[in-house]
Amino acid sequence: MSTIDQLEKEAKQNVSKQLLTLLQRSDQLEKVNQYKQRIIRKKISVETTLKTAMQSQLDGVISGIQELKTVLEDMQTIKENIHEMKNSLQVLPPLGLKLSDLRAQNNRHVQYVTAIENLTHVFAVPDSVERTKQWISEGKLLHAHQSLMDLEKSRDELMYETHKLSGQSMADKLLLQDYFSDVEKVSQLLEKQIKLILSRTLLTVRKEPTVIVTALRIIEREEHLDQMCMQKKQQSNYMPIGRPKQWRKMAMAVLEESVSQKIEGTQVDEKGSNKMWLVMYLELIRQLILEDLRVVTTLCGPCFPPHYNIVTSFMRMYHDCLSIHLEEMATSLEGNEIVSMLTWAVNTYPGPDMMSNPELGANATPLGPVLKEEVIKELENKYFKYIQENYVDWMRKTLETEKEDWKSCSPPDSDGEGHYHTAAPVIIFQMIDQNLQLTKDISQELTERILLLSVEHVTEYGKMSKDALKELKVEHFKDRSKMVYFTHFMIAMLNNCLKFVELAHQMKQTFWKRSELHRSDASNKFEALLKVFEELRNDSAQYLLEEAFLDLLPHFQDLMTAKWLTSTVSIQTICMTLDDYFQDYCHLVGKNLEFIILEAEELVVTRYIASMLQKKVIFKNYEERKAAAEKIVKETKQLKNLFSKYTTNIDAPLDCILALSEVLKNEDSEMLSLDLHTLLNKYPDISDDHISRLLTLRGDLSRQEIRDIVLYVQKTKANRRFSYSKSLFHKIP
Repeated sequence: MSTIDQLEKEAKQNVSKQLLTLLQRSDQLEKVNQYKQRIIRKKISVETTLKTAMQSQLDGVISGIQELKTVLEDMQTIKENIHEMKNSLQVLPPLGLKLSDLRAQNNRHVQYVTAIENLTHVFAVPDSVERTKQWISEGKLLHAHQSLMDLEKSRDELMYETHKLSGQSMADKLLLQDYFSDVEKVSQLLEKQIKLILSRTLLTVRKEPTVIVTALRIIEREEHLDQMCMQKKQQSNYMPIGRPKQWRKMAMAVLEESVSQKIEGTQVDEKGSNKMWLVMYLELIRQLILEDLRVVTTLCGPCFPPHYNIVTSFMRMYHDCLSIHLEEMATSLEGNEIVSMLTWAVNTYPGPDMMSNPELGANATPLGPVLKEEVIKELENKYFKYIQENYVDWMRKTLETEKEDWKSCSPPDSDGEGHYHTAAPVIIFQMIDQNLQLTKDISQELTERILLLSVEHVTEYGKMSKDALKELKVEHFKDRSKMVYFTHFMIAMLNNCLKFVELAHQMKQTFWKRSELHRSDASNKFEALLKVFEELRNDSAQYLLEEAFLDLLPHFQDLMTAKWLTSTVSIQTICMTLDDYFQDYCHLVGKNLEFIILEAEELVVTRYIASMLQKKVIFKNYEERKAAAEKIVKETKQLKNLFSKYTTNIDAPLDCILALSEVLKNEDSEMLSLDLHTLLNKYPDISDDHISRLLTLRGDLSRQEIRDIVLYVQKTKANRRFSYSKSLFHKIP
């Protein structure tokens, strides 16, 4: 089936589908004529469009064929013309050979013409040289340069003609060079004068900007002549004497040298005579550079050609020269001078007070840092070492001052609420805060290093304090009359420990970044600091209470004796003595006061129970045992009343004594096991020896009965699970 037949078939199928769509209802048959007319109109429109398109295509093809015919005719004409030109040029090579003599005569004629034209200048060279020198000395640089260009032109043209003559002797060239030697001297003299002007650019441009413009015009002329000479060399291999002068390069070098001299020439007080010399110097440099760059932006910009990019160029010069100068200075810096340098280089220099000043209208970012990364790292390491050495010295001196205060004849300072303290925590953390505040604006990495170093040395200070405090305690208890304020300084030490921890947390919150907190080494070091001061607090509390309990030792020894059964002196003395010491303990900060009271309570309970279990008395009958148990309960209430004056959490330790008294006053030995079960449930760490001695104290049990009860308790422990938490019994021998 042909393509036309296929298209016709598809058309019929499409028409059938359209008819089915149009004639779906019976009422649509009435509109058949309308549908027919619509389709006829559409067909006519399509046929018209098709005819128009076909006609347009045919017109285009006819036009293209006509153009191709014209091109073919033109190509034939060009081919014929090229053939004619080729035939005409064949006669030229022989003609060139015939005219060689004429060419030589022409060259000779050109040389003669050049010589005649320059003859006047040649004879006037000495006068022109002197006149040019005079103009230079008078500052008439444009006249001087025009005269110099005329002299150089005469010399260079004669030298060029000599260069073209292959047979010319070297003596003739040397003769010309010698004759025009003063011209080169004049050029050097003018160059020297321009250098002098450019070296004073920032001063001259404020008063006589035309002088700068004149010098720059001369430089640009010379640059143009340099380019012409370079092009001529490519053609003839001849370069005039003294070319290229490269005065633009010279000008930039002079400007850079003037910048370097200005920076190096800026001086302040000697290092030894003024500790703030570096700060003053850097501020002076900042003001100097900022003022110079303002002049460059406002005055030099209009004077210099645009392609000099003079503002950017000057910024680069100041940046490079200052960078070199600061790097040289950095090698001799020490201590806080390093921080001053780093802070200035990292913050002040690139900031709005200097290179990013809006008045400059330029972006200093492409210049980069004024100190190289390796120089900054070297300074940071040097400062870190300095701080490390200072920390060792500061901590040692602070501890020495503390030790002197401990042995002084005056009490420690107190705050507005009467809490004793010494200056050590504040002094140490003020030093640390100052160091961290300084480094915070320099580098986060350096700040973190100093922070960890600070934590390490505060921890070390805590360890040294522990050793010093232990020595102080030993010395004090040898002769308690020497150190009058031992108790007061132990209280101050307890408060100091709390202050150290508080300031450490403040430091952590202020300077530690979130990412730093998750580093195991940093966290471990901080935890070590907290642990050291917790141990120091515990030691201080132990020494503080040890002094009090030394006074109470005889009275604890009187407990549970025959004398104790009929006397209240011991417990009253214990309560009064403790109350007296607790009055001093009120100078403790709230947390420490509660801590020391609870520690004292535990000591009282352990000493009391230890006295009960020392077998100093054995009751003969139930009445004595009951009376003793009631006395123990009464004394326990007295102790509770004492401790309740200073803290609310007092029941747990003292309840140990009451639990033991219940075992004592139990009349029925058969019910004794129940009391022991209760005791074991409350205090699972009570030992068999404790139980044995407690039962012995009753006086109504034989040794075999006691062994049987203890054996029964052992079996009970083995069969039951007791809480692992320790009570006071693990502290009782």
